[in-house]
Amino acid sequence: MFSFNNRFKSKRIILKTAIASAMAASVIAFSSGPVAFATSSKLTTIYHVYVNGTYMGNVTNKEVLDHLVAEKVDSAKQNFQNINFNLDSQIQYIPEQVFRTSSAVNDSETIQNLNSSFQIQAEAAAIVIDGQPIVYLDNKVTAEEVLKNLKLQYVPADQLSELEARKASIDPIPPLGENETRIVDVRLSKNVSVDERKIAPESIMTPDAALTYLQKGTLEEKKYAVQPGDAIETIAHQNGLKTDELLALNPGLTVDTLLHIGQEVNITALKPYVEVVVDKEVNQREEIPFTQKTEEDASMDKGDTKVKQAGQNGARTVTYAISEQNGETVKKEQTDEQVLQQPVDEIVVKGTKVVPSRGDGSLAWPTVGGYVSSEMGYRWGRKHKGIDIARPSNRTIKAADNGVVVSAGWDNGGYGNKVIIDHQNGMRTLYGHMESINVKPGQTVSKGSAIGVMGATGDATGIHLHFEVTKNGSLENPLSYLR
Repeated sequence: MFSFNNRFKSKRIILKTAIASAMAASVIAFSSGPVAFATSSKLTTIYHVYVNGTYMGNVTNKEVLDHLVAEKVDSAKQNFQNINFNLDSQIQYIPEQVFRTSSAVNDSETIQNLNSSFQIQAEAAAIVIDGQPIVYLDNKVTAEEVLKNLKLQYVPADQLSELEARKASIDPIPPLGENETRIVDVRLSKNVSVDERKIAPESIMTPDAALTYLQKGTLEEKKYAVQPGDAIETIAHQNGLKTDELLALNPGLTVDTLLHIGQEVNITALKPYVEVVVDKEVNQREEIPFTQKTEEDASMDKGDTKVKQAGQNGARTVTYAISEQNGETVKKEQTDEQVLQQPVDEIVVKGTKVVPSRGDGSLAWPTVGGYVSSEMGYRWGRKHKGIDIARPSNRTIKAADNGVVVSAGWDNGGYGNKVIIDHQNGMRTLYGHMESINVKPGQTVSKGSAIGVMGATGDATGIHLHFEVTKNGSLENPLSYLR
């Protein structure tokens, strides 16, 4: 007697028909050999078990294995409904007759080997991106629906249907109307296909999970619990994100949002497997801004202006070719333009005639150098009406613009020696705390001419010039006019 136990152990079946023929021959040899062999009544049949050509062991009752396989299939069908399962002829039995007293049979070891090696496979549809299967769905129809729903995240359903109908039609595409938008194409950013695959059923996703996975690159979002001292910027930096990326992951948050300790913030960096590219044609009406032109008039006083011709914006319609990737514009090109109305230039006449007693509205620095030691605003409980200028190169005080002196002398209100000049254009300037004055009321002065010497008269704690500006009777900040 010889046994197949060692002959087939750890070997793969290469030619099923050949092995089956060999088995048949051996059975004949056992049943019709010389009288030295035992009678057939002392022989029993055992089964050598192979899974996809790999030897698992042998058993005396193959129905036990069939029952084990049936249980696995039933369990899979209960857990994964509407999925087709495929055994793909994984298990093969090779019969052999042996003496009943043979100890070469090990049912329990074979069952254990089969239980750990045998896997149920499901027929599935894989969404393949650039050659790599990314997600598995129950069938091709579901996979195609997932890809369509991915596009619908960025394109309304009616526009996508209209695009598909237009592509299927041979009719010419009409031109865009004013302020109209048309989808030209919707595509995926990578090479995507749907292939049939056999896979473990637990690898098959639901349509919603597959869509999320394609969009985000993950099914689980990482959360960060806010700690004392945290801010949006620091949380982003600690987790390898930019501030705008973190805000995009957390709708409702802004850089000014008050965070609370323990508050959870989504820090999942989105890495989509594929993005949706939407090509659009956009027609929109736009204004054409008018330009301003200036003409000089020697008969008008310097500083005076008048509008000779009012400006008027024009109008045009523009067509743009726009590409968006996951909702973000990545390309915008103008493809057509139609001018509906030409703009009308605004023409402003500007006077150039210099009048010694009239300023042009721009003020010259009233000292020889120096710096602003105190700005306009509240100090010491009361309003400081102008600016203080201290430490000039010399102490000469100069008229800030052409004008007429309306006041020159001592002031009892704390300014000390004070000069006021009316610039005959609605503006007046005041010069206070002067050591001496060399102009008189009614005198015409020109911009930059000397009107006195800097000092510390009146309520002054040191040598400086107090300088004020009024326009049409209202205090103005001198720094807004000084040039």
